[in-house]
Amino acid sequence: MENKWFLSMIRDDFRGGKINLEKTQKLLEKLNIRCNYIHVKSIFKDNDRLKQGKITIEEFRSIYRIIAHREEVTEIFNTYSENRKILLEKNLVQFLTQEQYSVEMTKTIASEIIEKYEPIEEVKQAHQMSLEGFTRYMDSSECLLFDNKCERTYQNMNHPLNDYFISSSHNTYLISDQLVGPSDIWGYVSALVKGCRCLEIDCWDGSQNEPVVYHGYTLTSKLLFKTVIQAIRKYAFITSDYPVVLSLENHCSPSQQEVIAHNLQSILGETLLSDVLDEFLDKLPSPEALKFKILVRNKKIGTLRETRERKGTDKHGQIEEYEEVEETDQEDEDDDEVKESETEDILKDNQEKEMESKRVAGLPLFKKKRVKVAVALSDLVIYTKAEKFRSFQHSRLHQQFNESNSIGESKARKLSKLQAQEFILHTRKFITRIYPKATRTDSSNFNPQEFWNIGCQMVALNFQTPGLPMDLQTGKFLDNGGSGYVLKPDFLRDNKSKFNPNKAPIDSNPITLTIRLISGIQLPPSHHSSSNKADVIVIIELFGVPNDQAKHQTRVIKKNAFSPRWNETFTFIIQVPELALIRFVVENQSLIAGNEFLGQYTLPVLCMNKGYRRVPLFSKMGESLEPASLFLYVWYVR
Repeated sequence: MENKWFLSMIRDDFRGGKINLEKTQKLLEKLNIRCNYIHVKSIFKDNDRLKQGKITIEEFRSIYRIIAHREEVTEIFNTYSENRKILLEKNLVQFLTQEQYSVEMTKTIASEIIEKYEPIEEVKQAHQMSLEGFTRYMDSSECLLFDNKCERTYQNMNHPLNDYFISSSHNTYLISDQLVGPSDIWGYVSALVKGCRCLEIDCWDGSQNEPVVYHGYTLTSKLLFKTVIQAIRKYAFITSDYPVVLSLENHCSPSQQEVIAHNLQSILGETLLSDVLDEFLDKLPSPEALKFKILVRNKKIGTLRETRERKGTDKHGQIEEYEEVEETDQEDEDDDEVKESETEDILKDNQEKEMESKRVAGLPLFKKKRVKVAVALSDLVIYTKAEKFRSFQHSRLHQQFNESNSIGESKARKLSKLQAQEFILHTRKFITRIYPKATRTDSSNFNPQEFWNIGCQMVALNFQTPGLPMDLQTGKFLDNGGSGYVLKPDFLRDNKSKFNPNKAPIDSNPITLTIRLISGIQLPPSHHSSSNKADVIVIIELFGVPNDQAKHQTRVIKKNAFSPRWNETFTFIIQVPELALIRFVVENQSLIAGNEFLGQYTLPVLCMNKGYRRVPLFSKMGESLEPASLFLYVWYVR
């Protein structure tokens, strides 16, 4: 039956005789077999017996079987098929419940799968599935590792903003390095399309009273502020309906601040949140309440009540001054990280001694500078007022619900090691933004995981720089429908929780995760290979609280990127799965130059499906490498 179907599908293409490589590729696509041209070219060459660049119908059949009929999938099919030719509906139900952990599996669902994926009409009519249908089902999006329930916004979006991790970018206007690279509108467009919800805009005085956006005191190029806002207006809600925060790094004179305020109001119109919501007079609103709204994060003068009282008045020329406090003993953000060998007690003791010596000497603990703010711009800041961070104690006593802090990565890292629980108490109440240290002139990124572990909402990364940190960022925000908002776990929201990421959890709900890495499917060949070869290894890494960090690596499979087989099993015990991400990296082993990156995929552990699953691979720049993927079996208990 399969033979008859196969010939009926391809016979017309061979009426004129043999076919070439391009027609072979098109015919495979017509048969719904996804394939990589480099691999097809190599397999075509191996099967072209006369080496004339053209193949017969029989040679095409061989190529088709090599690409479509993977041994590991045929083995699974034969396990559940009673005659190794077809699966009855009940066999498919059995496979789906026993192997794919489909709890609500019914004959109706099995019937729908047959209807959708079985290409042979007679088999479909008999409510059965051939190897052809089973192959297409196993290669479909329904068998991906990522759980499709996480593809929609399934979390409660009615919590206050501070209860969410928020996808955030740093110096969004840059598309290269921090010193001489170009500023580009594409930086904003690209970040928004990736689901970013907090954008940074560095504003400076420009000529002809037009504020510009660039990295001040550097040779980076300049963009008009209004052009940036026009692009944001156009792309803000393409990927997500939930609010966008514009974090202004404002270096403008009061007159150009007024131009900024005018641009924001005239370009953004109704999408700009410029007044308090009636139901949220003294607390932060939820993402749901702020759908399709753009918020401004900037310095603010006075209270929200005073802002409301000024509504509708002419604010032209109105300027307010305020004193900004800076710690004189503030450590340089570019200091080395706290050395692991130093204990918390020694560090705390040193801090206290420094402060005490300043008091004794009569030196000020803080220095003050005066800052001018145009009232027109100040009044557009509602729920995201930027406030200088002094200490957790100061915030506890004085910080208002609508005030948020920006803390540099080095200082944040020290605080997270010294005062993790106080840091978590702070992030339960106030939105906290972490940004890269100034010495990262190459736009490199830090590992965001350590700051998610303590509940920091806005961990701002350089979106233009590929690599591990951005892979983790992309993986984390796959969750909750790619909305850019992920609800923090209970223990990072609940005031009674004693959670500390640096200590073994008292009341955790650990999971034991087992992964059997079976094979690779049409993996990207090495750039150094003249054909479709690579010496392939796979690294599986776990990111989360320090105790959960782990890494496993397969053996190398030599000269086979098309269909490497490992059948290796790895086990992870994860104490805090709610914060854990898992990353699959495929590399070409090179003992001389170091391993060559071929592809990766990162996702939250709790967004993983069980059973036989396919892991799609992505390039360093985040582009899909389909059909390149890993085939594995996942099992976990909780």
